[in-house]
Amino acid sequence: MRLSIKAKLSISIACIVFVVLLLHMILTYNITKDKLVEEIQQRMNAIAQQINVSVQQSRMAANSFEEQLAEKLHIASMYAADKLPPRIDSITNEQLQQISADIGISHISLLHKTPNGDDITINRSSDPKEIGMSTRQWGYWYQAFIQLFEDKQVWIAEGQKRKYFWSGPFDVSSSNPEHLDKWGYYYDGKRDYIINPFIRDDKVETFFELTKPNILIEQTLSAQSNIVEIAALNINNFKDEPTFKVRSDGVQVVDESKSRVLYGEYTLNHERDEEYIRNALERRKPLFYESDFGSRTIIKGFIPIIGATSYVLNISMDARAVVEALHDQLMRNVAVGIVLLEIVLIGSYMLSGILIRPLQSILNKINMISVGHFNTQLNIDRKDELGILAQRINTMARNLDASTERLRMSYLENRAMKEHLESFINQSNDAIHVTDLKGQIERVNQAFVDMFGWTSEEVLGKQLCNIPEDKVDEEHQIHEAQRHGEYVSNWETTRLTKDGRILDVSVSTSPMYNEGGDCIAWASITRDMTSRKRMEELLRRSEKLTTVGQLAAGVAHEIRNPLTTLKGFLQLQQRTRALNDNHMDMMLAELERINLIVSEFLVLAKPQAIQFQPKDVRRIVTDVVALLDSQAKLNNVYFATPFDEFVPLVNCEENQLKQVFINVMKNAMEAMPEGGMVEIAVQSRYKGQVVVVIRDHGIGIPAEHLSQLGDPFFTSKECGTGLGLMVSQRIIHNHRGLIDIASEQNCGTEVTISLPAIGMEDAGGGDDAASQPALTAISS
Repeated sequence: MRLSIKAKLSISIACIVFVVLLLHMILTYNITKDKLVEEIQQRMNAIAQQINVSVQQSRMAANSFEEQLAEKLHIASMYAADKLPPRIDSITNEQLQQISADIGISHISLLHKTPNGDDITINRSSDPKEIGMSTRQWGYWYQAFIQLFEDKQVWIAEGQKRKYFWSGPFDVSSSNPEHLDKWGYYYDGKRDYIINPFIRDDKVETFFELTKPNILIEQTLSAQSNIVEIAALNINNFKDEPTFKVRSDGVQVVDESKSRVLYGEYTLNHERDEEYIRNALERRKPLFYESDFGSRTIIKGFIPIIGATSYVLNISMDARAVVEALHDQLMRNVAVGIVLLEIVLIGSYMLSGILIRPLQSILNKINMISVGHFNTQLNIDRKDELGILAQRINTMARNLDASTERLRMSYLENRAMKEHLESFINQSNDAIHVTDLKGQIERVNQAFVDMFGWTSEEVLGKQLCNIPEDKVDEEHQIHEAQRHGEYVSNWETTRLTKDGRILDVSVSTSPMYNEGGDCIAWASITRDMTSRKRMEELLRRSEKLTTVGQLAAGVAHEIRNPLTTLKGFLQLQQRTRALNDNHMDMMLAELERINLIVSEFLVLAKPQAIQFQPKDVRRIVTDVVALLDSQAKLNNVYFATPFDEFVPLVNCEENQLKQVFINVMKNAMEAMPEGGMVEIAVQSRYKGQVVVVIRDHGIGIPAEHLSQLGDPFFTSKECGTGLGLMVSQRIIHNHRGLIDIASEQNCGTEVTISLPAIGMEDAGGGDDAASQPALTAISS
């Protein structure tokens, strides 16, 4: 069932009021309960303190009364000692009865040692039941008798002590166990017996009734109807079984001093009581908890009583009155809440109808906006939130109208731009593919399909599979550099096609970002470099053949000199018909020189497969110097080679580097028509660079021509092609090096070639070691 806003608003207000009332009732209930419980706790604490004070007063009165009785018994003992003879044989029981009546005590007995001295018995007494009783089993009483006979003084802790006198505590009479008696014992050493006057409890019965704690507790329970029980609990014996002691008459009775209940009744015991008793004593503050015992809810209080013997007074109070008071208050609050809810529900329904009348007009306006009609206006002349809402909706309608028009124009522009970009990508001659961050292809253009042979359906959503095995590590290094923000452009490598062909390509990769600036994909442009590589190789070979042709005359001249020497020595030996060892050594040396020159010439002349290996640049430069030495002599040019002692290896193709050094050294020789010195330095510099510096002192290069060096077919020579320096720059670039030319006209030219060095661990056991001694400088 659909509810109107009017109904929803009134129900919502009623629900809010209901929640507020409910919270109010819960809060009131808890506050009232806490106050009532707090009042009960205060009452329990006051009752406990009152009982404790009464018990303390009773005990003080009992102690004082015992002192008075002991003093009376002491006086009675001295009176009897004055009246009785020193020997017990001279005393009769009738005399003792008369003395008891004279001094107002219950009875007098006389204790005498047995002849063998192993017991003390009652020999004479005004109470016939006492006569003949043994005291050897009376515990500390017997010990006190022994001390009186021996020391005339008692040292035990129990009872009251005077000079020649000791009075024991109230105890059960051995002759009449139904009574508690107070005894006194007097012995001054002048007689052979102990005088024992005693007072029976029938003479002090009223005092005992008034000083018993249980009587005080019963009076409190009768006065406080909601108090269930009161008990004084001893935590030290709380879990122990009852301990028994032997009375003076030999009967076992419960030792109240070692019982967990010192006085009162303890029947509503709970497993939580021990913890509360211990905590109350440790914290020295009353603790309370509420629990159910049967059908009753009981509040138990534990009030610590701190003194010479600390204990806890447990008071259990019936919480029925508290529950009934809380229930009555809750019912009244519920009734008031129901009436308030009815009033709020009716009032909120009427108020909602007044407030939401303009909403119908606003709803109609929104329906018009939803179907695209933005020109209708709301006419609500109000200053409250609904009036402001109507104004905002009118403004929103105008803005939506303008925004919709702009979006339509933007859509048309974006569609045109997208079609333009799609046409550009698909018509590009370079292969374009886009991969996500996981390396899966998201898009390829037609040039990619034409270049590699895979259709877009075969590669979309898959990993790129056109990387040769020998390029996998290189590809990983490039990807790592890209992840660290490095831009990779025109990176020359190789790629596989679907039919297994290997293409020389140039790859440029750039990141693609979203609106938040996060990289979401990689776009790669691949250009086929096969034709260009083939053209570069042809240019390199053409330049090499030109260089070889120019070297041929110098090589022929260099070979002619050793041949002349060989011919002369052979003619000499033919004439003399004798072999000369010196001549033979010289002839072999000349033949070795011819073999070296021809070998270097052939290595340079014939085509070789490109294979990069760790090499010592000093040895390569030395071989080139040896090859050009004869031509240099013809032009009156000398080479100076100051090499560093320790130069690391470089990863290179030896034949290509020789071609570069030949081109540069030939240019240096041709720049000095009158001859001169060409300095060739091989140095190890910082950042792992091996640098070859070739410096001449010739005519130099005009400043306006420096920017054109390396351009195809630009040359200042009459017979030059202008391709030698371009090929040399390409070779150094493929070696990841740099070539720099500095020149000043009529002062000379300096060519600096930098190549990246490799460590000994990367050398792979090449032909030369970086730590070998420096090559001897060569000069012609």
